[in-house]
Amino acid sequence: MRGRSASGFTLIELMVAISLMALMAALAWRGLDGMTRAQNQMRQQADDVLALQAGLVQWGADLDALAVQPNTSSLDWDGRALRLLRHDPGGAAQGLRVVAWTRRGAASDGVWLRWQSPPLSTHGALQQAWQKAALWAQNPSDEDRQREVKIVPLARWQIFYYRADTWTNPLSSEGNATGGSPVAPSAGAAVGAAAVPALPDGVRLVLSLSPGQAISGTLTRDWMRADFGGSK
Repeated sequence: MRGRSASGFTLIELMVAISLMALMAALAWRGLDGMTRAQNQMRQQADDVLALQAGLVQWGADLDALAVQPNTSSLDWDGRALRLLRHDPGGAAQGLRVVAWTRRGAASDGVWLRWQSPPLSTHGALQQAWQKAALWAQNPSDEDRQREVKIVPLARWQIFYYRADTWTNPLSSEGNATGGSPVAPSAGAAVGAAAVPALPDGVRLVLSLSPGQAISGTLTRDWMRADFGGSK
């Protein structure tokens, strides 16, 4: 007995102990790795939700701040981008801004984007920014890309106008009678057109969010003019 206790553990016993410790360490590492992955996924989903919320809030703020100028386009959808003329957040003294929203990319990896011009104080600068917004949606320059903000991945989007008590395609001639508050003509027209269609009573935004995001499926956001008194 005295000789056996002095000899300590055998090699086999040490190998078994080391193997058990290695197995426990691997199991613990897998658990920590899984927790880390779950936390990263939750953080990414939270960021996606916040980005979408911020984008929708900015969308509404842009429409709420629509600027109406005599014989000047205020709102235009050309099938690719929605352009609008809005007051600067800093106040009337800061001038106006041209804002554009579009979706860029292939069907599987499109992104919802927003672009805005610097403050504008002259009609010529406003015209130039209006045309630049249309070009940005089609073929952006490096300078224009620096002024855009990526919102969320987007598979598809649609725009509808509320006119004559119904939602219609903005590109249709129905409800495009001139008069009242101005709205933009076709995408290639200048800002200072002689006659422009009336501003719609509302704008409907339909977003088809890309799969794999924190929120997927179709999202609809309706905006109505503050002075609209319709029943629907």
